[in-house]
Amino acid sequence: MSKKILVTGGLGFIGSHTVVELQNEGFEVVIVDNCSNSTEEVLDGIVAITGQSPYFERFDLRDKSKVQEFFAKYDDVGGVIHFAASKAVGESVENPLLYYENNLGVLVYILQELTKKGSASFIFSSSCTVYGQADRMPITEDAPVKPAESPYGNTKQVGEEIIKDVCKVNPQLSAIALRYFNPIGAHPSNEIGELPTGVPQNLVPFITQTGVGMREQLSVFGDDYPTADGTCIRDYIHVVDVAKAHVAALQRLVEGENKENFEVFNLGTGTGSSVLEVIQSFERVSGEKLNYRVAPRRAGDVIQAYADTRKANEVLGWEAKSTLDDAVRSAWNWEKKIRDYEKTSV
Repeated sequence: MSKKILVTGGLGFIGSHTVVELQNEGFEVVIVDNCSNSTEEVLDGIVAITGQSPYFERFDLRDKSKVQEFFAKYDDVGGVIHFAASKAVGESVENPLLYYENNLGVLVYILQELTKKGSASFIFSSSCTVYGQADRMPITEDAPVKPAESPYGNTKQVGEEIIKDVCKVNPQLSAIALRYFNPIGAHPSNEIGELPTGVPQNLVPFITQTGVGMREQLSVFGDDYPTADGTCIRDYIHVVDVAKAHVAALQRLVEGENKENFEVFNLGTGTGSSVLEVIQSFERVSGEKLNYRVAPRRAGDVIQAYADTRKANEVLGWEAKSTLDDAVRSAWNWEKKIRDYEKTSV
């Protein structure tokens, strides 16, 4: 298989970190991104870390003719890591058709092109949201997929089903769905990190923006859950660990080590951390007291979700290396850097 890899959404949070790890492992990367939730400046960060500039094409993958033109131009692409998707749960509830068009239509267009090739590898950016409130902790890959709580979650479930169906009739296509738990943090170089547009939808960016004074106060949604401290529990994993897992999954497909042509792996640390524990981690690594208040529960929040990572550990030979403090510290350093940059560039 060609070592040229398409990374859709490669300027985004997880995508950009994965591009770095791919280039570090000798892969040639082509990024497609419409910059709806990222900026071209991220390319500078990637080059600063790796010393290499990936190919970059800026267009919207919802344009089927542009997708076809891309694969005609880059006919030596041997694999795809697919991140490009809308990802805000609340927005998906308000605008479901946008999510179905962007997250499922684009997936179909890419798979149509890949199935024309002699052989190809495909890594899908899935999510632990497919499990809903799982019956048992930690969550294994065999846990039942629960009815989705949102159109966003549904696009991940249906996306996996589409890939599985396509793989059944196209044995030359090999695919892996990676179900992430909660990626956080930033690259240790401080050259790339999370850049949420508008109000952050995720806990850690809201914490760091509150810590740096950009947000007045963090709301903790509920302290009466049946957990040790009453707050929800999630599995927070450093984004660099997530990126390295994509390389391990791709290498498994490239080297033909996969047992089936559609496989699923959880990506997490195997440890659950409560909202209050994440706040305490931030206060520990930053030396700052965080201004937060307890607010009513938020609709749709599951009580707890953390991964059983044995399958990824044993089959992919991958495991998360960073602690919660490591990940939160990197997120805080990144937040301070981008705010200092904004001050000096005004």
